[in-house]
Amino acid sequence: MNTYHQLPKSNPLTSFMRQPKIYIRLPSGGMYWPNNSIDIPENKEIPVFSMTAKDELAFKTPDALMNGQAVVDVIQSCIPSIKDAWKCPNTDLDAILIAIRIATYGEMMDITHRVPVTDEEVTHQLDLRLLLDQLVNNVRWDDAVQLDNNLVCFVKPLNYKHITMTSLKTFETQRLMQAVNDESLTDEKKLEIFNKSFGSMTEITLNLLVDSIEAIKTPDVVVEDKQFIKEFLQNADNAVYQKIQEHISEMKKLSGIKPMLITASEEQVAAGAPATYELPISLDNSDFFGRGS
Repeated sequence: MNTYHQLPKSNPLTSFMRQPKIYIRLPSGGMYWPNNSIDIPENKEIPVFSMTAKDELAFKTPDALMNGQAVVDVIQSCIPSIKDAWKCPNTDLDAILIAIRIATYGEMMDITHRVPVTDEEVTHQLDLRLLLDQLVNNVRWDDAVQLDNNLVCFVKPLNYKHITMTSLKTFETQRLMQAVNDESLTDEKKLEIFNKSFGSMTEITLNLLVDSIEAIKTPDVVVEDKQFIKEFLQNADNAVYQKIQEHISEMKKLSGIKPMLITASEEQVAAGAPATYELPISLDNSDFFGRGS
């Protein structure tokens, strides 16, 4: 007589699956995330899991990296509290990626660079916990920009979707610009391509600024309509445009990862290197999530 084994109702391997490795607080505190894009517990501590084999493979797929889908998939896999990583504000992105890296590979990371002047290649160990603490505790975003006595502009961080789409459009425009160097093209065609590319870059920059503006307050009304805001920027004094741009640039600088201060060895200084120098920290996905890097 054949014996049939009934499948268990729940997976008996569940307790052996990955568990949260660390818990983090977001630099934004949850602000600027739209409704239903993230679940934040009362204690604000969000669990972070290590990457799976599938997640690691995602970072080796160039197309998925370029269009941002790989990053979105990995974030949502490693931080289930995040339901829509496309909506992740720029202020939180670096902290999230660092937390996933720590959960997967540990707290220390080797970074290789060349010493200024001597061009010697050296490797330093970077404590990612310090970077994470820096981002969580020091990031701030002032949303109000006083344009004049009657106008106040309210700005917000761009989300990952905006950043990715802008990067793709910029890449395509730059590739188009390279065609200007094609000797087989006539001068008229080159001028046509240049004008088209220049117009595209101008439009990208303008749209990026519009996306960063949440509202503009006048003495009588608060304007949130994007078309009205875009029309205002296109017809306002350049000083207004520059003031908003400079404020956003300053906020991005304050919200970003500070460079690592490196102290050169006596031998390096003797060879002409500065006694101390700053090393920018890049979270390039293809390198940052490479095992053993």
